[in-house]
Amino acid sequence: MLPKKDYIQVVKNTPLVSIDLIIEDAQGNILLGYRLNNPAKHTWFVPGGVIRKNELFTEAFKRVSLNELGFEINLTEAIFIGVYEHIYPTNFADTNDFGTHYIVNAFHVNIKQNNIELPKAQHAKYWWATKQELLTHKDVHTNTKNYFNQSKPFSNYTS
Repeated sequence: MLPKKDYIQVVKNTPLVSIDLIIEDAQGNILLGYRLNNPAKHTWFVPGGVIRKNELFTEAFKRVSLNELGFEINLTEAIFIGVYEHIYPTNFADTNDFGTHYIVNAFHVNIKQNNIELPKAQHAKYWWATKQELLTHKDVHTNTKNYFNQSKPFSNYTS
């Protein structure tokens, strides 16, 4: 992990490579978390996180799932749905002079249960939403809706 002042410079000057997890339970509901921090603060969003320098993609996938869900998911359990681009006017440091740019690798994961103990570090609360609910709710972030509102679900690239 970089010191905060160094990471601020990275976010300010480069795109971040990240992983988003579209977690679906046996009933077809999608897991959303109500974000506590920027970017996308105070919106419902799918779990996800950045890949660190020199971190193997498979290890990043396990770490992100553990940090965001409380349990590890192996990359082999997921279906790659595409690369997405997320650009925000805000940043994690809550400064007004730059935004955040992500290149997102999105993955779909089916799980059998939805009564899991979810961490509260990044999200104030969680919601298992139907696809229709998340598409129509005003507080679900557009970047999350983009995973579902296309004519072909999970298309390979959006901007």
